Amino acid sequence: MSRKKYNSNHKVVLITGASSGIGRATAELLLQKGYIVYGLARNSEALQKIKGLRLIPGDMKDEKSLESAAKKICDEQGRIDVLINNAGYGLLGAVEDIPIEQARRQFEVNVFGLARLTQLVLPSMREAGSGLIINMSSVGGRVYFPLGAWYHASKHAIEGFSDSLRLELQEYNIKLVVIEPGLIATNFYKLAEEPLTRYSSNGAYSGMAKAISHNLSQSYRTMSPPSVVAHKVATIIESKHPRRRYLVGKLARVLFYTRYLLGDGVFEQIAKKQTR
Repeated sequence: MSRKKYNSNHKVVLITGASSGIGRATAELLLQKGYIVYGLARNSEALQKIKGLRLIPGDMKDEKSLESAAKKICDEQGRIDVLINNAGYGLLGAVEDIPIEQARRQFEVNVFGLARLTQLVLPSMREAGSGLIINMSSVGGRVYFPLGAWYHASKHAIEGFSDSLRLELQEYNIKLVVIEPGLIATNFYKLAEEPLTRYSSNGAYSGMAKAISHNLSQSYRTMSPPSVVAHKVATIIESKHPRRRYLVGKLARVLFYTRYLLGDGVFEQIAKKQTR
């Protein structure tokens, strides 16, 4: 339908989880730079407050809404140049305490929703002979802390998924980049604290849960702003040869290199201090 739009110099970007935090900061920055930006999130009221954003209310657990989102953009623009898989949340609590249905929901949003939307976007990228997918992982996809098993598992899954998919897409000139944020000042920690308190604050792991909750609240004031990730996303989009991975924000590099240079033994001693 729109060859005219297809030849536009403005890249078409789809961001999931665009209503707050990293997603919102990224959407606002890319809009300032002149990109055509579509934002997908459940909170349509928050999306409406982002001036210039083309909003798509949707849920990462709802396959039909993902299908509608991909179709809407391709119908209106003729292609999707950049997919930013940003939507996700953290489920904190002891493995023994977390109901398995909550663990499944963690994977439905963080992994399977990401994977399904990627499947839906890839045909238009292959047809265009180019494209960029940015998967928002976490330094938690490479390191680990107690009471975060399900969250870490979902982010480790994104890392493996992304590496394999990158190899599949190379012959079609589609790039895949993983961003691994460290401590970023968003609602992530407040939302993650709720299941931590609900499931693990009164049982066998209560001491550990209270210590982690306290440490998170204390560190929030010194976390990096979401804008540091947004600027990194813009740099990646504008780069002809982006790297496979980017560590961004407070403690991302420190945590990564502590584990991989000093080993798991030293890293686990540091991780245990968060439970005291």
